[in-house]
Amino acid sequence: MLSNDADKFKKVISHAKEYGYIFPSSEIYDGLSAVYDYGPYGSLLKANIREYWWKSMVQMHENIVGIDAAILMHPTTWKASGHVDAFNDPLIDNKDSKKRYRADQLVEDHMEKLENKIRKEVEKAAKRFGDAFDEAVFRSTNARVVEWAERKKGISDRLATAMTDGDMEALRQLIEDCEIADPESGSRNWTEVRQFNLMFSTKMGSVADAADTIYLRPETAQGIFVNFLNVSKTTRQKIPFGIAQVGKAFRNEIVARQFIFRMREFEQMEMQFFVRPGEEMQWYEYWKAHRMQWHKALGTGDDMLKFKDHENLAHYANAAVDIEFNFPFGFKELEGIHSRTDFDLKRHQEFSGKKLQFFDPELEKSYVPYVVETSIGLDRMFLAMMCLAYDEESVQDDTRTVLKLPPALAPVKVAVLPLVKKDGLPEQAMAIFNKLKYRFHCQYDEKDSIGKRYRRQDA
Repeated sequence: MLSNDADKFKKVISHAKEYGYIFPSSEIYDGLSAVYDYGPYGSLLKANIREYWWKSMVQMHENIVGIDAAILMHPTTWKASGHVDAFNDPLIDNKDSKKRYRADQLVEDHMEKLENKIRKEVEKAAKRFGDAFDEAVFRSTNARVVEWAERKKGISDRLATAMTDGDMEALRQLIEDCEIADPESGSRNWTEVRQFNLMFSTKMGSVADAADTIYLRPETAQGIFVNFLNVSKTTRQKIPFGIAQVGKAFRNEIVARQFIFRMREFEQMEMQFFVRPGEEMQWYEYWKAHRMQWHKALGTGDDMLKFKDHENLAHYANAAVDIEFNFPFGFKELEGIHSRTDFDLKRHQEFSGKKLQFFDPELEKSYVPYVVETSIGLDRMFLAMMCLAYDEESVQDDTRTVLKLPPALAPVKVAVLPLVKKDGLPEQAMAIFNKLKYRFHCQYDEKDSIGKRYRRQDA
């Protein structure tokens, strides 16, 4: 058994490298911050997660089709989507520790601490009162809980206002009023808060001075929206229908840490579901339940997953919820389900001058569809499965690592291990391997004792 969550996370990272799942990128040159390469087993596990998602979202739905849009897009795409002007994070530095943070995340972490205090009070009261305990009544009458909840609500409202207005002075004042300290040094000596655009830009053209500025896409969704007309016409889909895509995205994150949880180059698995205006909330609830069930079907327990509604909505959304996974460093976002309204299609319609509408034969009219989005980070899903699968077993005086991955995702489906290297067994084993490899990813191993070979497969 592992001693604590921090210990487990370190061991997962170490195991991932030792067994060929993930390597630091460009490691011979001391690596590149928050960029990783997937090794032989990692690339297989990642491909299996990708295929499992694609089959469940595209192959199993007659009204969902897939595309593979380009990473480089016309720069006006990002002007229309709001990314050029508004895809910023508030950056703050601690003058003493020289550490850099996202200012909004510092405030959110502070609110989470208040919520943890409330949760502990509720748990203590539940144990004290047993079956007679009424949580709703306790939360509304206990003086300390009420005070903490009101404080959290006040902070949340101020944060939402500051972020919506882009008021960095108000955000800096909120950090000061909450007496938020550097998590590592405890110092409260902060710089001013400033905006930081997350998009990577580059130049397209043969002459640098005349080249146009273009961007590495910060999300895959816009490639779906700009192809809405092409897909709806060529596939003859009727609303409601969805367009799915798996692909790379790039964000110049202020703070990229926690291994592959937050990287600057990452992969998204997204589906945009186009619906009639006014029906978006019923589809939002449908996909919310459907996606949670997808995670549980892989064997993830109820205690490892939870919904978290967004208190502060993005400019394009009228509803948003995260499916959070209990990573060793706490519950964090694994997947997001968002009701994006008609914001994206209307913006692209405005900036392109092209009508992005659907003629509904049942209603006998055209309209700009509303969109419900499901968006999951493939790398985060990879990390979640590794954390969930990693275990240690004590055998006599030894401890061995076991990776209990879901069968559907396991990199190697069949291991062929001849018991001895004589009596024609290797030849027969290889013949079996050669037959099976057409249907499964197999591994043949005849080196070392059978026990050691079993243990290699378990890890």
